[in-house]
Amino acid sequence: MSFPRRNAVTRGFTLGAPRTVSVTPDGQRVLFLRSDAGDDLVHTLWCLDVATGEERRLIDPRALDLGDAVDLPAAERARRERARETGEGVVAYGLDGEGRRAVAALAGRLILVEIGSGELVELDAEPGAYDPRLDPTGEVVAYVADGTLRAVGPDLPDQLVIGEAGDSGGETLTWGAADFIAAEELERTRGFWWSPDGRRLVVERVDTSPVTVWHIASPAEPWVAPNTVRYPAAGTANADCSLAIVDLDGRRVDVAWDSQAFPYLVDVAWPDGGPLLVTVLDRTQRTMLVLDVDRDTGACTEAHRQDDPCWVEVVPGAPRWCAGRLITVADRDGARRLVVDGEPLTPTTMQVRSVVHADDDGVVVRASFDDPTEVRVVFVAWTGETRMVTPSGGVCGVVVGGSTAVYTRSDLGSAGTEMWVGPLIGDDPAATSVTIRSVAEVPDVSPRVRFLELGDRKLQAALLLPADRGDGPLPVLLDPYGGPHAQRVVRSRAAFLTSQWLADQGFAVLVVDGRGTPGRGPEWERAVRGDLAGPVLDDQVEALQAAAEIEPRLDLTRVGIRGWSFGGYLAALAVLRRPDVFHAAVAGAPVTDWRLYDTAYTERYLGYPGDEPENYERTDLTPLAAGLERPLMLIHGLVDDNVVVAHTLQLSRALLEAGRPHTVLPLSGVTHMTPQEAVAENLLLLQVEFLQRALGDQGRGAGAGGPT
Repeated sequence: MSFPRRNAVTRGFTLGAPRTVSVTPDGQRVLFLRSDAGDDLVHTLWCLDVATGEERRLIDPRALDLGDAVDLPAAERARRERARETGEGVVAYGLDGEGRRAVAALAGRLILVEIGSGELVELDAEPGAYDPRLDPTGEVVAYVADGTLRAVGPDLPDQLVIGEAGDSGGETLTWGAADFIAAEELERTRGFWWSPDGRRLVVERVDTSPVTVWHIASPAEPWVAPNTVRYPAAGTANADCSLAIVDLDGRRVDVAWDSQAFPYLVDVAWPDGGPLLVTVLDRTQRTMLVLDVDRDTGACTEAHRQDDPCWVEVVPGAPRWCAGRLITVADRDGARRLVVDGEPLTPTTMQVRSVVHADDDGVVVRASFDDPTEVRVVFVAWTGETRMVTPSGGVCGVVVGGSTAVYTRSDLGSAGTEMWVGPLIGDDPAATSVTIRSVAEVPDVSPRVRFLELGDRKLQAALLLPADRGDGPLPVLLDPYGGPHAQRVVRSRAAFLTSQWLADQGFAVLVVDGRGTPGRGPEWERAVRGDLAGPVLDDQVEALQAAAEIEPRLDLTRVGIRGWSFGGYLAALAVLRRPDVFHAAVAGAPVTDWRLYDTAYTERYLGYPGDEPENYERTDLTPLAAGLERPLMLIHGLVDDNVVVAHTLQLSRALLEAGRPHTVLPLSGVTHMTPQEAVAENLLLLQVEFLQRALGDQGRGAGAGGPT
């Protein structure tokens, strides 16, 4: 089986690997998801006994009689699209506060499992149930179905309705589901939160009536009505989001913050023994408030404020409350620092990526230091003393429960991601560890990565060459993402599998992280404020030219570029603006006009279109259409509801009107993801064929053969 096929079938060699880990509060059990083989899409819920290392299967979807209920609810499909979830079976679950029970939704039905005995119970729930969550006591399950939040439990009326869809708001009102912006841009996929005692919930109420209606059709199925969505494009109205505190006896109190001034609901935290905290952002995202909410009246008091002239970064895991302290992450003195009660706790040499855990001893974070290609787990004591929990040389993560931690590590020496259980703090967290078994397939591609720092800006880059091309000149293929919030150059073998396969087709593949990408501090990230085109493209050009000085086999007369999403935008931008450097491009799901992308992401970097129209004009690709003189392939899923196909079609129209030939590859029935095996496999093959043909015809000099 070819690499493109194996890569598609195995979902990038991730199937069969453990994922979605939880540790029970006592630290004695670890719950995780895993499919049975490297080509098996169906995930099951497992439990590992920390003391013995024994694994037990808790929920196996194939062993359950689900009848004809095999179709996912539309709202669950949308949630999975936002979470980029391509698996099947159990893909998410809820755990109670004591680690006694877990609950999962399967085909719109709720399955409860007693973790100790393994006993399964199907709960009496409305059809189409999804996102179930147990209350901390483990007695009540709240879930969402058809835009309504409901609860089931032994002491509740049958199907207690907590917040009902359409309640005083028509069809545009939902309760308990995260709004589009939160799920797509703010890393929040949940819309309700239990109180520590399990008697109340904080519930998000979303009214999408102000949001512009768009229609996403499936042209290959003209008999199917277009899907109507409400999409908050830059400069247009967002959904109205609010919160209510709801008792299980039906009493409801609205949380009273100024949602007009602060429309973005970032997160809610209700820690045991701590205050109810709500975090919100203003429309410009230059001010973030942490609000202390009176749980009886809903009144809000400002507990913390962050202001930034560009934007306030939302950091996973923060803010949070622990040991009477408010933990946040803020940009101070050129670094992203852990801040406790307003005072920085970590040094300026450390860039905090996320906050993972906090207890009486201190805080556990993921962070980078002088090398942004590495991410380490770091313990930060309340005194400010830091201790490295994981070694350097890879990308690490951790999940904590009690004194037990589950560590992950991906590096250049391992085929996949290693996962093991060990103590939270210690000289060597792996010394007394239990490994969680992986049955993922081992790739038959072995990346040979040469890490480089290129140009005056010391751009982080990775160069991959074919193994058998000798000393002859090689056409160059840039393979970036290049945009904010995403990093391609990391010390992980898995990150370069496709890039190495592309290199083995006869290319010198160069992957570059330029300005705007994470890991190098706030100033580096904010260099793209107001211009998502110029700095990003300039860095790719600078890195390319610097790499050619180091590696003489790079043939700068034959340079291609490929990318998806922001990377697709960057690829199209490259051939349109710099045809002197780039000779062919493949642009997958590109944003071609930022006025057609969503409010929170776009306005964070380019500002409000009415206030800063010049930022949108300088980043728009359609005015450049008449200047296209290089081969360009545009690829787009026709039912993409994130970067809608209008981006590609409007650019294609402008190219046609200018008389500029180009290629458009429409993907019927495909969203922003491409999980379909045949689609994913052939997309790689068609891109290579296009690039080989295009670059084989570019600038042939004496002895410069085309790629094979």
